[in-house]
Amino acid sequence: MLIVYLTYIKNIRIDNMKKNLITLILTGMLGAASLTVNAQNAPVDTTIVKTSPKGRKYNLNISFGRSEDSVKNESASKGRFGYGITFTRLDIGFSRLIDNGSFKLSPKNDFLDYRGIKTSTVSFDLLYFGYRFNPKFRIYAAAGFDWTLIRLNRNITIQKNTPDLTYVEEPIDFSKNRFSSSYVHIPLNFEFRTKENQRGKRFYFVVGPEVSFLLNGKVKQISEERGKQKFRDDYDFQKVRLGGTVRVGYAGIGLFTKYYFNDMFDTEAQKGLKNLAFGITFGIH
Repeated sequence: MLIVYLTYIKNIRIDNMKKNLITLILTGMLGAASLTVNAQNAPVDTTIVKTSPKGRKYNLNISFGRSEDSVKNESASKGRFGYGITFTRLDIGFSRLIDNGSFKLSPKNDFLDYRGIKTSTVSFDLLYFGYRFNPKFRIYAAAGFDWTLIRLNRNITIQKNTPDLTYVEEPIDFSKNRFSSSYVHIPLNFEFRTKENQRGKRFYFVVGPEVSFLLNGKVKQISEERGKQKFRDDYDFQKVRLGGTVRVGYAGIGLFTKYYFNDMFDTEAQKGLKNLAFGITFGIH
């Protein structure tokens, strides 16, 4: 199943995905709401109910922070599909570089030395499509955005349009020197959840692979001499990134860990340099 999924993902046109998802993020952030559309065989309480020519009912729910998978279907015995536009699984945390199995950077990569407390990751999902097999298990794919923000320690500037990841030393002191990447990510998640307790809460365990497509790389610098400067390039970041995610949560809040299997950069000098992220998830359900 995972092989079919990854083969299908590789054929997606990245340019079209960028245009569509950028439109969706503006809609999601301005509305600050979650729009979910669930196709079901059994009737449920809804705000709007539409009936297709075949007599199948579709529910359209518009609310703030509503679950993609309503707890009203706890007793449902048949599987069902769920799909729609959402704003959930907001991951906020830290990123760490792993250099051939070590958290300490090798001499050839020490120019990437970073401030751990300010090197972060942010991601969220905007689309989802899945199938619930029973009240305790479902599989779903999603789509959203992912950022890795590296706060560099050294006063350097990563160079644009170079075949290798190169830099120049700067004779100034940057108050901020951030090196970042942004991706469109498409995870395939396997979600397990417990039965609701007396307070209507439950535990979640979610695991699955993820494929991401590079949007761009960015250098942002702030100094007294030059003010604020921004530079954009691919900076030899991997065009296609493969990874995996584990989430554990309760009542909509949880912890996550992400590990990316291929190298962070598509350069020979940075071979074996990988990325690990961990932190807090909001909106796990």
